[in-house]
Amino acid sequence: QVQLVESGGGLVQPGGSLRLSCAASGSIFSIYHMSWYRQAPGKQRELVARITSDGSTYHADSVKGRFTISRDNAKNTVYLQMNSLKLDDAAVYYCRADRALGTGPEVYWGQGTQVTVSS
Repeated sequence: QVQLVESGGGLVQPGGSLRLSCAASGSIFSIYHMSWYRQAPGKQRELVARITSDGSTYHADSVKGRFTISRDNAKNTVYLQMNSLKLDDAAVYYCRADRALGTGPEVYWGQGTQVTVSS
């Protein structure tokens, strides 16, 4: 079992920055691939960024060059640095941990943290 707790959300003006954190507990953090998803009202949850257990990263085109995902295995934490925030970035941001098992994927979600972008 893995427990994920997000923090760092809040209200920010367009063009501003936030850093989201996701602290993991309960298992060996380093073996999990970690992702950030977001869901805006009336929209489907979408993948924002992903970092694999070996450190490879992926960023969605909509955030490429503005957001950066990173992880600190010593602190069992994954981060999402968000710069140059736009109105469209407003959403609930969720942290996800996953790994592949022989029986299928093992997936855990956090409870989400709200990001509001408004002038």
